[in-house]
Amino acid sequence: MAAAEHWIATSDPVPATACTLLVYLPQPHVEVVTVPREGARAVRYPGVDELTGSMPLAQVVATSAIDHVEILGSGPADPSLILDTCDFVRPIWRNGELVLTVMPAADGHVVPFETRNPTPCCAAH
Repeated sequence: MAAAEHWIATSDPVPATACTLLVYLPQPHVEVVTVPREGARAVRYPGVDELTGSMPLAQVVATSAIDHVEILGSGPADPSLILDTCDFVRPIWRNGELVLTVMPAADGHVVPFETRNPTPCCAAH
């Protein structure tokens, strides 16, 4: 995933829209796609450069191509919630919409479910 994102970021020109997609056949690999596809993870999309710092979810939807935000396992998120973007916002294409999944964080804020440097499964074992 990191190599695919690096390739997208260093392309000349950088595409306005680019997604990564896990593909399992004929062997597992990551594809870079420039058209919306079910399950594709958006890396570059309209408004992504504005999603920095903290902002209300209503602003996230108003200033980017993200169609809606949902809380992991809970459904639609309240538009007044504050998103701490961590400068890493990767929504997913689902049913023709760009959906950002978030999870609760400190101070009643939310953060993107996907983090830039995830802890590997079983890292402590």
